[in-house]
Amino acid sequence: MARRRSNRKKLPEAAVTVDIESLAHDGRGVAHVHGKVVFVDAALPGETVQFVYTDSRRDYAEGRVVQVLTPAPERVEPQCPHFGNCGGCSFQHAGSEAQILLKQQMLEEQFARLGKLSIPELWQPLTGPQWGYRHKARMGVKYVAKKGRVLVGFRERRNPFLADIETCPVMHPAVGTKLMDLSAMFGRLTIRDRIPQIEVAIGDQQCVLAIRVLDPPTGQDKEIMRAFAREHDLTLYLQPKGPDSIVPLYPADPELPSYALPDQDIVFHFRPAMFTQVNTDINRKMVRRVLETLALDKDDTVLDLFCGLGNFTLPMAIQAGLVVGVEGNKPLIDHARENARLNAIDNVEFHVADLSREIADMSWAKRSYDKILLDPSRAGAAEVLPLLRQWQPRQIVYVSCNPATLARDAGILVHELGYRLVKAGVMDMFPQTAHVESIAWFEAD
Repeated sequence: MARRRSNRKKLPEAAVTVDIESLAHDGRGVAHVHGKVVFVDAALPGETVQFVYTDSRRDYAEGRVVQVLTPAPERVEPQCPHFGNCGGCSFQHAGSEAQILLKQQMLEEQFARLGKLSIPELWQPLTGPQWGYRHKARMGVKYVAKKGRVLVGFRERRNPFLADIETCPVMHPAVGTKLMDLSAMFGRLTIRDRIPQIEVAIGDQQCVLAIRVLDPPTGQDKEIMRAFAREHDLTLYLQPKGPDSIVPLYPADPELPSYALPDQDIVFHFRPAMFTQVNTDINRKMVRRVLETLALDKDDTVLDLFCGLGNFTLPMAIQAGLVVGVEGNKPLIDHARENARLNAIDNVEFHVADLSREIADMSWAKRSYDKILLDPSRAGAAEVLPLLRQWQPRQIVYVSCNPATLARDAGILVHELGYRLVKAGVMDMFPQTAHVESIAWFEAD
């Protein structure tokens, strides 16, 4: 059989010198070569760099820096020895203050480009620990025979292969400093090549690892894992199939991990695979900002859309008359109800609903609300915005993990629904990465 010839042209091997004009939404530097846009990893605006091509398409190309000829004032030496190879971080080459300013600029650019809006007032950015902050992650596991060991960590930058890393300084030290210990432990198992990932869930008191296993571990395997958990003060679960299949391994009957909001005296319990914010410090500050902005009182009825396990719902209920939380994931709603019960909060309702579909006929959707909190996934909240005409809230606070969909939805709120953008800003949920967490405040005119 004749070998099929690749349609992709061979990439130029010689380094190319360019001036970096701006940042793309994913944190890469933007330059132009012969009129074609090139996205360059680890490059900052204002720099002159030499790069080599890593990909080239019809409309754009990609590259990586091989030498910085004229560095930007914001450039710093990355602290992690694996930066550039590991894809977990993309912004370590910029100082912490510069990262915040660049993310703020990204937010303003998205509002202008997608929402056709200027931000009247920028919030002071919410900042916190720059290292060791990450409490949640899904880390890859891969036995590589040629290396003679099991790799534990994140994928290589723009590559499906797992990066060969020994530490991870953005992960909580309970895990980030123990990757080689985990590697050695997994390497002793008979199923070392049948473990694709671990789910890391770190609460205020516990470090939980849910180990995905494609084949059942032997009794000896289980004892090796239990001994490792005892030595490193870990709680271990096994996950043979989907998230619902997670079962404890050590201890036999562990307490669920939890995190607290001390300002509101609320504690949330959660299961290892459930969504919680990765950065506990920023989450507490974010909840505080939401409450300060909404300025709730006992006359307020509040709708919390995409409420998850009640991260905002319960603290809002401390101040409001009634809070209604809605979420499409039933296990999260079940857990939200349980957290309300455990915290003795009874002025909340929780409903399961897919907010990307038709919901107007649901009982909770037929009411009116004084104030609304939106905290959607990266896809945004465009599908539910038309119902604001029915709900008629005086005030809306929108928490976003994607500035592009926030900007799009802000345009709908202002230009189509008549709301006024009061304020917006960034929250540094993911330092050392280009991820932009943001918040916006809207008032009815």
